[in-house]
Amino acid sequence: MNQYRTLTSSAADTIAKQGDAWSAINPESVARMQLQNRFHTGLDIARYTATIMRGDMAAYDKDPTQYTQSLGCWHGFIGQQKLISMKKHFGTTQGCYLYLSGWMIAALRSEFGPLPDQSIHEKTSVPALIEELYTFLKQADARELRHLFTELDAAREEGNQVAEKAAFGKIDNFQTHVVPIIADIDAGFGNEEATYLLAKKMIEAGACCLQIENQVSDVKQCGHQDGKVTVPHEEFLAKINAIRYAFLELGVDEGLIVARTDSLGAGLTQKIPVSREPGDLADQYNAFIAGETISSMDDIQAGEIAIRQGDKLIKPNRLPNGLVQFRAGTGAERCVLDCITALKNGADMLWIETEKPHVGQIASMVDAIREQVPNAKLVYNNSPSFNWTLSFRQQVFDAWTTEKKDLSAYVRDDLMNAEYDETELSTEADKRIQAFQADASKRAGIFHHLITLPTYHTAAQSTDALAKNYFGEQGMLAYVRDVQRREIREGLACVKHQDMSGSNIGDDHKEYFSGAQALKASGKDNTMNQFG
Repeated sequence: MNQYRTLTSSAADTIAKQGDAWSAINPESVARMQLQNRFHTGLDIARYTATIMRGDMAAYDKDPTQYTQSLGCWHGFIGQQKLISMKKHFGTTQGCYLYLSGWMIAALRSEFGPLPDQSIHEKTSVPALIEELYTFLKQADARELRHLFTELDAAREEGNQVAEKAAFGKIDNFQTHVVPIIADIDAGFGNEEATYLLAKKMIEAGACCLQIENQVSDVKQCGHQDGKVTVPHEEFLAKINAIRYAFLELGVDEGLIVARTDSLGAGLTQKIPVSREPGDLADQYNAFIAGETISSMDDIQAGEIAIRQGDKLIKPNRLPNGLVQFRAGTGAERCVLDCITALKNGADMLWIETEKPHVGQIASMVDAIREQVPNAKLVYNNSPSFNWTLSFRQQVFDAWTTEKKDLSAYVRDDLMNAEYDETELSTEADKRIQAFQADASKRAGIFHHLITLPTYHTAAQSTDALAKNYFGEQGMLAYVRDVQRREIREGLACVKHQDMSGSNIGDDHKEYFSGAQALKASGKDNTMNQFG
């Protein structure tokens, strides 16, 4: 495909039709700018990335080793660097997405300052971050293509036709940094109309995949904290419908919806839904409600209610705030019902929020779901909220206990202790952590693995190390040795931060627009030249 030359030829034809009036316009420069900005709107991005994600899902169905991954981002630069690193180390962005975390927005993007993950941040900050992420990814395209154009120009100046042909090949086969974003819409930030309106903004910004959870919107909690309250299925399905309508209205027919259930850790509901016939969804939901069996209406006091469960009447357990309790130990069953219901009513994938990373636990629920929906696929949160080291050491401890191994050298409740770091048990646990994503994708139907807030922790860790040494005895050496020198040795593009910010692209544009009189920043006195 000779896209570069085709665009150049097309631009030349357009310019020629205008006669001398457009004689200052260079058709090849037009083609370069067009290639550097191939996505004109967020909807262009949403349609393009939805196709990628659908293709990846089909590939996973054929081969569960073809799972996908992402890292959570809270700033466009973070997302950009992730994709640049992917291309640098692996030569492709295949199977690599971005995750937009509601937790990260609440903690790092709100005008109120750091907030808990309770949907109390500005909901407009969600589509704003999507737009920001794609702005940075498109800029990464422009920067990398600019380097390829420089290669082409150098080959021409040398009269090297082989190098010129190679440069054309690189340009025509360029792989964009624009990848799918799975975006967290929390519990919809209100009723189904509010969900629809926010979904439209997120899709218009470029999101091809929205993740929504079955918690009550106005008392939403982080999935790994207590106090979660779920909604009846009909209410959740209305929001799934609202998102689907938003996708279809905007012409993103292949848009994706991830239905998240928090039922495993949620022991409360806000509503007792109205059942219209035995066995319907409301009846199934109500079957999990905890309560006291009553034999007479005399057992009901003023302000109390009763519901029928099968052949008995119960008085539901209600808290002073009116919330109703589920029966203890029913979380997994409710998760399975939530997932089957969502997949049969418009969702494309599932998210089961768990309290620990355990392949067997996830697989047991997925096996039950797949009895009714054979191709059920999960997005799974490889969360920093889990103590991965402790969890997997305990899993190994428990497995070895079953195998009758001698564990006298270990104390199960103290396995996080550093004294165990070099032990046989620790080594085995680390092997299982390393294999977790592959194992869970094969055994538990996980199509996509994400870490919700990794860059929150990496930023804190690296900043702590720099601050400790820079303000300590090492001074400037702390930055030079541990940051800049590593950037140079490891080939990080951001060592040339002026180039990363678009300075060279701006120089190109000045030359296109002003010709020889352009005042450019990339002259001999530009200190970025020190980095080669």
